[in-house]
Amino acid sequence: MMHTNLIGKTVLVVEDDPKIRHLIKIYLMKEGYEVIEAIDGHDAKEKIEQLDPCILVLDLMLPKISGEEICRWVREDLTSMMPIIMLTAKASEKNKIEGFKLGADDYVVKPFSPAELMVRIEAVLRRTANRCSKLSFTGFTIKPIKGEALFKGEKLELTHFEFKLLHTFMQHPNQVLSREQILNFIYENNEKAVTDRTIDVHIKHLRGKIREKTPKDYIQTVRGMGYKFVGV
Repeated sequence: MMHTNLIGKTVLVVEDDPKIRHLIKIYLMKEGYEVIEAIDGHDAKEKIEQLDPCILVLDLMLPKISGEEICRWVREDLTSMMPIIMLTAKASEKNKIEGFKLGADDYVVKPFSPAELMVRIEAVLRRTANRCSKLSFTGFTIKPIKGEALFKGEKLELTHFEFKLLHTFMQHPNQVLSREQILNFIYENNEKAVTDRTIDVHIKHLRGKIREKTPKDYIQTVRGMGYKFVGV
């Protein structure tokens, strides 16, 4: 099972074969990743600039712009350290060396095992955890470093505590969290500024701000246990 701190990471899958792209997407979504798809090199450049994914799974033999050119563009033009896993039928040692020289973090040869690809993605994300500055889940995006929270691209105006609450929920999606657990996640060294019951008020306010954007109740009350942040 994937470690909690990887849940919500956004993966851009650049692959022109729809069957392979769909297969990878299914496996990624099962593991809790948010998946963006690109069908060619031009589409990939647009998605990278617009959506700033946490990791790139990149086929090399692409229409319009090759995977090698995309990798070079990310590293040299964007000067981005976005993790890149090359996924390709180019299996020679020379191809692999060229891929790593271009800036790839890993190199997976087709045909490949989807389960192994998931492990490799997880391993790369663990090694490069400091390169991803956002977390995404079911339409929500949170940028802890910038203190920004968005729902489907629209900014949520949250207090500091509400922001911490949403961040905690997004790090533990589909898990029932007690009030005590939530406070322990938010405050270090047990330095709690609010009581267990006060948290209900903050969650009520957070729910209200979310409902200004959508009627869906993403934060569910689990009677006698706590709260659960759910997906679609």
